[in-house]
Amino acid sequence: MNKEQLVKDIEQSGILIVREMQRFFNYNEDFVFPHIILTLCLSGSARAMYDMRVITHHKNDLAIIMPGHIMHPMDCTDDFTYALLFISPKMFDDLRFHTFSHDYEKFNYAPVCSLTDEQATHLLSIVDQLIIIANHTNEELPHRHQTLLAQLAVGYEFLNYYRREQDKQWTENRHVELFNRFCDLVVKHYRESREVKYYADLLNLTPKYFSKVIRTATGGLSPGEWIEQYVTAQAKRLIETRATQTLQETAYMLGFSEPTSFYRYFKRVTGMTAKQYRDNC
Repeated sequence: MNKEQLVKDIEQSGILIVREMQRFFNYNEDFVFPHIILTLCLSGSARAMYDMRVITHHKNDLAIIMPGHIMHPMDCTDDFTYALLFISPKMFDDLRFHTFSHDYEKFNYAPVCSLTDEQATHLLSIVDQLIIIANHTNEELPHRHQTLLAQLAVGYEFLNYYRREQDKQWTENRHVELFNRFCDLVVKHYRESREVKYYADLLNLTPKYFSKVIRTATGGLSPGEWIEQYVTAQAKRLIETRATQTLQETAYMLGFSEPTSFYRYFKRVTGMTAKQYRDNC
């Protein structure tokens, strides 16, 4: 998939669905989208990193990647297929406003939900209805947006019901809770600060304990390393999806006061210059 065109299609339609996708569409690289992304494994298995944590996908596993978070596909079996759904930021905001449940952030804590055959079949039937609605224009369906929202709300309520027992597991883990609060704070504030102490203060933790929590949750990654990987993933997304934008403009969008600071930062973390990365896209 061409990422720039993909983003345009999602923004225009509000939703984009691929009923059966084979293998990963951007294998072995970080990506950060402003959209909410849902995947339902139909066959085979795969591994990916979500916010630098390894997660696995097997048949009937549904994963939700929240806007602004990092997904890094790692590997998959030859028979790996999955349904893929993108929801635009506007559609997502409208969905959160109109649904009774506002606990979407819990999907940062436990992004994978394992379903039974029957539950997966139910959700796929909802996806099929979404495809029918999405394939019509606003002229054909004057209330297309509202109809999509209603169908998405149905799907979310069923998913919320299916995973209720699983939710009890992560609420009991203090380190996981703190780590995911940290992830959310980086998503919101990375343009303002890339300093570890800034996030430790927001969480009311000492830098030493904060570092211990993040290293435990990530299997050894420090808070500073996590921030660096997140910022460079955002930089790569901007470079890939905004072909006419200068690197200076990208630096300012990421919150760097000087482009040269961004250039040094990007090369130190990735091992290549931002220009080299852009030329290879």
